[in-house]
Amino acid sequence: MAIVVTVTSGKGGVGKTTSSAAIAAGLAQAGHRTAVIDFDVGLRNLDLVMGVERRVVFDFVSVISGEASLNQALIQDKRLEQLSILAASQTKDKDALTEDGVGQVIKQLADMGFEYIICDSPAGIERGATMALHFADHAVIVTNPEVSSVRDSDRILGILQSKSKRAKEGGKVYEHLLITRYDPVRVDYGEMLSKEDVCDILAVKLMGVIPESKAVLKASNTGFPVILDTESDAGMAYSDAVARFLGEDRPLRFVTPKKQGLLSRFLSGGD
Repeated sequence: MAIVVTVTSGKGGVGKTTSSAAIAAGLAQAGHRTAVIDFDVGLRNLDLVMGVERRVVFDFVSVISGEASLNQALIQDKRLEQLSILAASQTKDKDALTEDGVGQVIKQLADMGFEYIICDSPAGIERGATMALHFADHAVIVTNPEVSSVRDSDRILGILQSKSKRAKEGGKVYEHLLITRYDPVRVDYGEMLSKEDVCDILAVKLMGVIPESKAVLKASNTGFPVILDTESDAGMAYSDAVARFLGEDRPLRFVTPKKQGLLSRFLSGGD
């Protein structure tokens, strides 16, 4: 039975697609057959982050509309044998995503033996987002440590708890919190919410804290899921987050300011 994991947030620009790519790649690295679907019809960014934009011939909507089979539309990742990508359409309207159509694609993926189906949801509560949320077994709530982002994430939690398929059937979607673009120095200066603040507001189990890192932008620009950059702090933090999702107990890293050496403190003018 495939597990549907929706990566979502209430606000754009918080790192959902980066996180979707990293989580999917991390699960595939761990030996789980994984498919990741881009629900952002009309924009389509997942294929860029995954580095497969030139290989997109058919897309999610092509499958739903019957223009192509799922086998034709799925793109096999060249780096990870267990990972496949289903791109969004750039030309079709979001109304092309129907509940029956999306449900059929998810069922087909499960029948093909995929263990995890990662749904990269667009921000907010428009149709692509509600379709991704509807079928979730697990939801990864991605938020930046700022009030507006956390507030919008709280709204998404309300939708999950009331409008998802599991909620309608009397069940519950398992919720996980992923805090991105975290800067412990700015937290200390009071310019950002602390991880404790975010957890208190949302009351969701913390899956991981991803530090502000230039490696994320570099990875996105080169079509390389940042989790595969094992030397970067962001890559290691995503690896930890996926391990926690799979039930492993790992301590949080990169959540306290780095200690400066004497020379660095002197050059920066520190006391």
